[in-house]
Amino acid sequence: MRCLNEPIARQANQEDNCSGRFWEGRFKSQALLDEAAVLASMAYVDLNPIRANMAATPEQSDYTSIQQRVKAAIKGEQPKTLLPFIGNERANQPNGIAFSLKDYLELVDDTGRIIRDDKRGAISQSRAKLLTRLNIPQQNWLKIITEFGQLFHGPVGSLQELTQYCEHLQKRRRHFATSCQHFQ
Repeated sequence: MRCLNEPIARQANQEDNCSGRFWEGRFKSQALLDEAAVLASMAYVDLNPIRANMAATPEQSDYTSIQQRVKAAIKGEQPKTLLPFIGNERANQPNGIAFSLKDYLELVDDTGRIIRDDKRGAISQSRAKLLTRLNIPQQNWLKIITEFGQLFHGPVGSLQELTQYCEHLQKRRRHFATSCQHFQ
């Protein structure tokens, strides 16, 4: 990332006539060790515009993957620029995300609804469900989604996945095990 940051920062600073770091120290890299970690991270990012009061619903969140997925789903398609949801992981591996798009949309919508109304990121209970609004047939995430940035500073996944990850890297200690317990 450091090698990418410098030329991007130089170009952006020249275009904007300013100086300083491009990401201003906000970038961090985390290993997502299992499917639950991938979903938690995606949902956390897709709910960011709601948390920042930039949008009231996921499909109104400009420049997000969920908005792209919703627009494509309305047309009965998958977005061409994003890794598709493929459903059955064994039948289609490794061509996409091993969950259905419908399940992911429900997960994000339900997560936004279980956040208390006085907290950032809440989706109003009075709004119709995301899948209902889009006419798509409807068929311990709260803490992970609302506090993802505070909870995880290293690898993200179940304790079993963390153990395998540490063994693979030949690390004797499992740092971040406390955070990974939220996936149990």
